This record gives sequence, C-alpha cells and structure tokens, in this order.
Amino acid sequence: MSGNRAVAYMKPGKVEIQDIGYPDLVLRDGPGVNPLNVGRKCNHGVILKVVTTNICGSDQHMVRGRTTAPTGLVLGHEITGEVIEVGSDVEFIKKGDLVSVPFNIACGRCRSCKERDTHICENVNPDRPGSAYGYVDMGGWVGGQSEYVMVPYADFQLLKFPDKDQAMEKIKDLTMLSDIFPTGYHGAVSAGVKPGSTVYIAGAGPVGLAAAHSAQLLGAAVVIVGDLNGERLQQAKSFGCETVNLREYPDLGEQIEQILGVPEVDCAVDCVGFEASGHGANAGEAPATVLNSIMTVTRAGGRLGIPGLYVTGDPGGIDEDARIGTLKVRLGLGWAKAHTFVTGQTPVMKYHRDLMAAILSGRAQIAKAVNATVISLEDAPRGYQEFDQGAARKYVIDPHGLVK
Repeated sequence: MSGNRAVAYMKPGKVEIQDIGYPDLVLRDGPGVNPLNVGRKCNHGVILKVVTTNICGSDQHMVRGRTTAPTGLVLGHEITGEVIEVGSDVEFIKKGDLVSVPFNIACGRCRSCKERDTHICENVNPDRPGSAYGYVDMGGWVGGQSEYVMVPYADFQLLKFPDKDQAMEKIKDLTMLSDIFPTGYHGAVSAGVKPGSTVYIAGAGPVGLAAAHSAQLLGAAVVIVGDLNGERLQQAKSFGCETVNLREYPDLGEQIEQILGVPEVDCAVDCVGFEASGHGANAGEAPATVLNSIMTVTRAGGRLGIPGLYVTGDPGGIDEDARIGTLKVRLGLGWAKAHTFVTGQTPVMKYHRDLMAAILSGRAQIAKAVNATVISLEDAPRGYQEFDQGAARKYVIDPHGLVK
C-alpha cells in the first residue's frame, strides 16, 4: 500500500485532503514533528485502518488560527480502527482487532502512566508531559483524520471491543470513547457530580453535551446547560437538560434561580475553554468569562471540572496577556468559596472501559446526546465549516464507507 488520504490544516479557516503516504512503525519528519521525536522507532505500535475519526472542538482552535499549528499538520486525535499490521514488540493486540484509541499518547512505563495519569505521560513529548495525535506542540504524532494511522504502545493503550459485529452496530456511540465521552465524563467526575447533584454545564458543544449526559449517568438531579447558541441548547433539551440562553438573558445566576429556586448549583463544568465569549447579545470574546461565571454560581465548597481547553500560546488572543494564556480569573472568589479546581487533559484510560460497557449495555446513549453525524473524508472540509458556524452536531468521519 502507498496511498493514505488525510485532513491537513493549511491556513486559518482552511483544511484540505492530502495524500500523506502510508504509515509505518517509525515517526518520520513532517509538519509539527518535534525534532527529538524524528526517527523514533515504534515496534510496540500498530497500523490501523481507520473506521471512524471525529472532528473535535480542539481541532477547531487550530483551524481558526488560534494556535501555532504549522501548515500541513495532519489533524485528528479521535480514532477508532481495525488493526491491520502489528509491530514485533506487540504481544496481545492482534490483526483484525477493532479498537478505540485514547487521544492521550502514553507509554505505560513512566511514573505518570503507572499512576494512571496517562494524560501527562513523560516519555512521548520532548517539550512537556502529555501528548496527542495531530495536535500542535504535542510531539508531532501524526493525526488520524485519515485512511490509515500508526498508533504506538499498542498493548498498553488500545481498548479492544469484545465483539466486532456488535461494535459496528454501535459504532457511532463507541467512536466517542477516544475523547469526547471520557472528557465529558471526566469533567463531571472532577466536579463531584453524584446522585442528587445540581450541575451547571458551560457550553452546549459536543463536549458540553457529553458532560451533561455523563452527569445524568452519575445521578444528577438537575443538569443545566448554558450557551449562546439556541440550536445547541435545543439539542441539550432533547435528552432532558434544562437550558439557559446567555445571549438573550446574560444574568446566569438569575436564570439558575428561576430553575432551582436558588441562584447557585452544587458543581459546575467548563466545556468552553479559552475562546469564551462574554454574555449578552453584543458581547465580544472574553476568555475568562466561563471560569469566573462558574465560580460565581457554584456554592461554597463546590467543585469545578475544567476540561475546556486553555493554551499557553494564542496568536489571536484579545490582548498580550491572553496571547500567553494569562487570564483575568477571580481567583480570590474561588479561594473565598473554598472551591476545588480540576484542570488539564482527560486521562482517557481511567474511564473508557467502563464507558464502553455502558454503551454496549444500552445504558449510555452518547451518539444521540451529541447528535453524531457521519460524513465522508471528502466532506471533512465542509464538516469543519459547519461545525465552526455552530452546527449542533458531532461530525464523525468515515474514511472507508464502513458505517451503516
């Protein structure tokens, strides 16, 4: 085999389909690859035929030009695929296995991995702990919005589906295990959601919807989702969430009080991140808005889960501070209310097996919650455009036409 079409970032607002060549078990030089990773041998890895690969809001930050992503970077960190080649050091994963790939790349051998902190693996990114496929400053591992992809450390990382036929019947749900479902679930767990909790979810994009569904699975009494996009809020309503439209009614506490009788919740989850907007009809970008608002409406002693992405470099930041990730956060308010903050990438491997079981048993309906919408690889540029315009969908790319 020699061909391998993939989605590549070209410039702000533009992606295109390119032939990047069939992968092998070596990390070759290319756009965004850390020089210290070039030539890295991966006999512990596998080659996957990609079955599904999803467009993520984190990808959109790069495509909007809000990161230092280089031209030609192959995108895609949400990957599900069939194993078609195994490295000489792979013992337990076999050809033909259908697997979910955690978006965190983790070696399984460092202190962080041994402590289940696979989101901050110390051996895969020469710049800092933590890595991911197809993402800026994450070591340069090639993304999986493609027909084929190489995945390292296969025995440790890959989640094998027990029955391929059953898995393909539920593939639109199972494709969410690589990132969005564990990320939403991690946000809810980090916020301390438990039976009877009242929960505020900031953001009705796919991660926010996944967090809302996760809060329901964890037994929350009331889940309130806030956003500026009415179509996305309707999607949240479709599976039983209360909603607040912060474009039409900017006072968050007042809207929560109308729902709960008090202007506060037990816990909150930030699923927006650094491209946050101020509240109200004419508000502009205000990157600390969500962090400050969730502190305001979360009760004293409450917890804040923050899976929303914050970066150390934002070329499009509204001021010099924002361009290096320095935001005007009311830390004194959080300190006075004794809040607990949990931030950072999601350690997918802590959750994906349990969430797989929830999907296969019918307990979790994540594809319905996020409105999973299957498109071809050729339609990926259109998917990026529609998603950027606020479509209430989670786009699932099907490179080989395998999804029913």
